[in-house]
Amino acid sequence: MKEEALDTHHKALKINLDQRWYGTLAEIGAGQEVVRWFFRVGGAAGTVAKSISAYDMTVSDAIYGDSDRYVSRPRLQSMLEHEFSLNIERLADKRGDSTAFFAFADTVVARSYKGGNECHGWMGVKFQSRPRDEPSQILIHVRMLDNEASLQQEALGVVGVNLLYGAFFLHHEPELLVESLLDKLTTGRIEIDVIEFRGIEFRSVDNRLISLKLVQLGLSGAAMFGPDREVLQPSEALYKKAVMVERGSFRPPTNVNLDMLHCALEKFTADPAVLGKPVLPIFELTMRNLLAGGNDVDRRDFLARADLLAACGMTVMISDYFEYYRLAAYISWRTKERIGIVMGVPSLTELFDEKYYTQLPGGILESFGRLFKYNLKLYVYPLKDATTGTLTTVDNHEVAPELKKLYGYLADRGSFVALDNFKPEYLHIFSRDVLEKIGSGDGSWVEMVPPEVAAMIRQRKFFECKEC
Repeated sequence: MKEEALDTHHKALKINLDQRWYGTLAEIGAGQEVVRWFFRVGGAAGTVAKSISAYDMTVSDAIYGDSDRYVSRPRLQSMLEHEFSLNIERLADKRGDSTAFFAFADTVVARSYKGGNECHGWMGVKFQSRPRDEPSQILIHVRMLDNEASLQQEALGVVGVNLLYGAFFLHHEPELLVESLLDKLTTGRIEIDVIEFRGIEFRSVDNRLISLKLVQLGLSGAAMFGPDREVLQPSEALYKKAVMVERGSFRPPTNVNLDMLHCALEKFTADPAVLGKPVLPIFELTMRNLLAGGNDVDRRDFLARADLLAACGMTVMISDYFEYYRLAAYISWRTKERIGIVMGVPSLTELFDEKYYTQLPGGILESFGRLFKYNLKLYVYPLKDATTGTLTTVDNHEVAPELKKLYGYLADRGSFVALDNFKPEYLHIFSRDVLEKIGSGDGSWVEMVPPEVAAMIRQRKFFECKEC
């Protein structure tokens, strides 16, 4: 039987029959759904050293240490560290020369009896790929989308077996491992919005590329990472924060990109609904932009943009939400605070192009109804005509005749905020022009980007940079 055809039963059985792997499975929150597979298929004595469910909070704290949040990355990490260390301490002398030890853990909250709660959890495995080796680790965050607790538990068990199988047999092919996580499941049942590889087996893995893979495969609608390259769990990163998003190609990030965000934040933070609250600015890249009409992402190009945005100190989101209303819905589900989107006049023009809303029964009216239902505001940066010097702003922007009343209504209700605090000297800068200058050796591009961006482009020869 080909490995790609293996179902959950055969995966669990293959693990049980392989004498290399031996360890602990610790599960909190939805029953022992993963270890149950290994007992069910037979031969579990060769794999399971111990299974445990520390449901009571006092018992859990006594084993894994105190915690403010039980369904969290820190709690999962403490579970993995504790159980893996115990395996080494208790079993290494006896069977360490022939056994690769592992610890699997999950901490989840499934649908409660009353319902209405968020159904999600953290799951991970810390393992040796061979006896006496240094450990490696994989962490994932899952959202369970089934409406019934029993179905959520079933899906959780399948994902757990897939994760263990991937760790043991596919760790040398991380992207194939990611693809295998939803074997025998669908994205309508499980969403995976974080995956993080660590350790000796994954020393060459860039977790930002893995985050990108999640969105490409449809395992998640969006993924986030911070300026330190750390993968972020979106719900935690956005929780209780007002959010300002700037969408762009950032190829490369320019002075105008930074000025747009700065101007928008100045207005945004002065809003009484935002005043004094934590604000998270985000630069967002869409999959449509990254694919640019092709079938796959240019990884070097993506990492170049990611590194340059990190140099600017920015949190980055990759999303599969080309429509702004879908992006707004994603963010609003994770924070109840105010959301702002900053865009230039050209993007505002596209927003009023009806061809983008033919898939909606209500067309452009439905799209705007969805977008602005979250009390969201658009912060609009002006456009300067290179020939005439004319400035186009929210106040004099023209839309199709049949949309003028809609535009006027949105303007009157305060949905648009004109960014009049811009720096005029930046209005002539466009990323496409900067990119062309970089490739042609025209040194004037250096003044069009932040100093840290210019230094990195020159040092690493991003975008086929030529010496100027």
